[in-house]
Amino acid sequence: MKKLILGIAIVASAFVFGQKNDVNAKLQETNKAAMDAYTAKNYTVAAPKFIEVYNLLKTNGQDDKIYMYYAGLSYALANNNDEAIKIYTELINSGFTGIQTTYTAKEKKSGQVVPLDKTTWDLMKNKNSDYSDFKTEQTPSVEPDLYETLTTLLLNAKKPNEALVIIDKGLAKYPNNAKLKDAQGTAYYESGNTEKFIGALKEQLSKNPNDATNWYNLGVMQSKNPASLEDAIASFKKAIEIKPDFDNAYQNLVYTVIGDDSKIVDQINATRKEKPDEATKLIDARRERFAKALPYAEGWYKAAPKNIDAVTALKEIYVVTKNMDKVKEMKAKETELKAQTK
Repeated sequence: MKKLILGIAIVASAFVFGQKNDVNAKLQETNKAAMDAYTAKNYTVAAPKFIEVYNLLKTNGQDDKIYMYYAGLSYALANNNDEAIKIYTELINSGFTGIQTTYTAKEKKSGQVVPLDKTTWDLMKNKNSDYSDFKTEQTPSVEPDLYETLTTLLLNAKKPNEALVIIDKGLAKYPNNAKLKDAQGTAYYESGNTEKFIGALKEQLSKNPNDATNWYNLGVMQSKNPASLEDAIASFKKAIEIKPDFDNAYQNLVYTVIGDDSKIVDQINATRKEKPDEATKLIDARRERFAKALPYAEGWYKAAPKNIDAVTALKEIYVVTKNMDKVKEMKAKETELKAQTK
């Protein structure tokens, strides 16, 4: 599951009014309360306050959706997924980008640069000689963040199919967005679309072949299909090559190489009396698989020496490969670790 990470800076916007002073005062008061709550990381309080600012502005003829964006961001940070999803969905559907034009001028007397609303900026630029350096700047678009965050919110809410709809829509606009591409693989996996998940992993690996986690994930998916076990082994090996202490990759490599050992043991026991030659072949093949898995089990133990599963697996491999000195060593380690957990 992807963790929601948000770090968008919130900046106050200049208000434009043509109404009564008490409305202006209410807006300033509410906006300050929202900003103060956000700064204090009290997102549960900040979110509805930003919505209140938005509604007050809208009543006065300003449909400034940046405050709905701030509200959605605050809800997300407050872990209120339902409200955050609702707001982010509405913002995306409305075509909101968050691009804002800021207007500034320098006061000649003090040398200070001051922010202005457009009407005042235009008026002062044409008629006021007390200011100079009249400038306009545009803030960056937040639209990619809208798609990324809504996707994460939907995945956190266990709604992978809905997330895929947003991802497809986002990638249509931003085809090289790495976060959406990564989320797409997660959404495919969580929605049970195995083939598309594997395809997404391979696409990611073609762009970044040094991603050990993606090689590991690919190996896990390949190991579920008997026809692609060798591919799974190769993927796990690649993950370990990139990240030599990747204990989960070693673990899966061991079990993939050994296969379904309980099934093999049942076959050996079933054929031992009536078909001893066949049983011998099965025993030899089993020993070969365990010998092949041995270096990976040793790698697993080296990467995770306090993992009792790694110790037990290595002990069993030493039993099958008849290395009794190592069996004793692993039994002692197993006993030690079990004692530590009591």
